Amino acid sequence: MSPADRANSRRRQPRRRGSAGNAAKPRMRTVRETSAGGLVVDGLDGPRDKRCAALIGRTDRRGRLLWSLPKGHIEAGETAEQTAVREVAEETGINGLVVAELGSIDYWFVTDGRRVHKTVHHYLMRSVGGELSDADVEVTQVAWVPLTDLDSRLAYADERRLAEVANRLIDRMENGRQ
Repeated sequence: MSPADRANSRRRQPRRRGSAGNAAKPRMRTVRETSAGGLVVDGLDGPRDKRCAALIGRTDRRGRLLWSLPKGHIEAGETAEQTAVREVAEETGINGLVVAELGSIDYWFVTDGRRVHKTVHHYLMRSVGGELSDADVEVTQVAWVPLTDLDSRLAYADERRLAEVANRLIDRMENGRQ
């Protein structure tokens, strides 16, 4: 084989991952996580202007307080609904009863050298007792927030969309359609 043929032969070889040219970037492992949570509402059967949702506030790395819906990992043997009820109680102190499914949020993030694909299932819940509490170490603050203020209070667009879904569901429930 001539030198020109050898050079052409090398050019046609596919590049392999992990070769000397890519050695500086180790490949990140991708993991899947599934969580569940809910929008727990006090006064669900009462006047529209008295309905409030229990939200949690967490302080981010920049020191900002970000308000969101309570949620957490599904444990072995639990259904998503059971997890939602447990997490709402753990993070807010409020006991809830699932009324309807709101939908799921799907997102990606990187932590501890791994890429995480997370799915969170959310439920509309009726408050059936308990006292608002920020005793959970992962929570900075908790608050009852009027449903009409959720759009301005919730930090994440996907959760604001779920709050809109919840308001439509509540309207249908009031009108006898579910």
